[in-house]
Amino acid sequence: MQRQRTFLMVKPDAVQRGLVGEIICRFEKRGFKMLALKFFTPTRALAEAHYAEHKERPFFGGLCDFLSSGPVCAMVWEGNNVISIARTMMGVTKPELSAPGTIRGDFGIDVGRNVIHGSAVPEDAVREIALWFKPEEVCEWTRTMDKHIYE
Repeated sequence: MQRQRTFLMVKPDAVQRGLVGEIICRFEKRGFKMLALKFFTPTRALAEAHYAEHKERPFFGGLCDFLSSGPVCAMVWEGNNVISIARTMMGVTKPELSAPGTIRGDFGIDVGRNVIHGSAVPEDAVREIALWFKPEEVCEWTRTMDKHIYE
C-alpha cells in the first residue's frame, strides 16, 4: 500500500444540506487523517482554475457558477491508497449510478449537484492541493492511533 494525499471538497449543495460533518465522519471512521480544512466561498477565478480541464466543454460556465455560489469545505486527507479508496467511497459522478452506501449513492440526486469532489489520480491531487492550500496550511502531524490502523 502507498501512503498518499488527496484533495476532497464538500460542494455547495452538500454544505447547504448540512452534510459536511457526515462526510468528514466517513473519512475519519475509515482511518484517514485530515491534514487541512478550509470553509469558504471560492472565487470564480478559483473555480475556473479548479475545473480548467473542462474549459472547452459546454457545461464549464455552469460548473464554475455553481462552485462559486456558496461555501465549500476544502480538505486534504492522507492515508494508504487514499485516492482510490476515496473515489470508491464517493461513488461515481452520476449519483443515480452510485451504489447505496457511497456518499453520492446516499446523498446525491443530480449530476450537477453531486455533493463531493475528490482527486482522480495522484497528479490531480498534487495540483488541487497546491491550488486550494498554501504549503503552510497543510499540517504535518503524528497521529498516535496510526499504529492501530497501519502495519
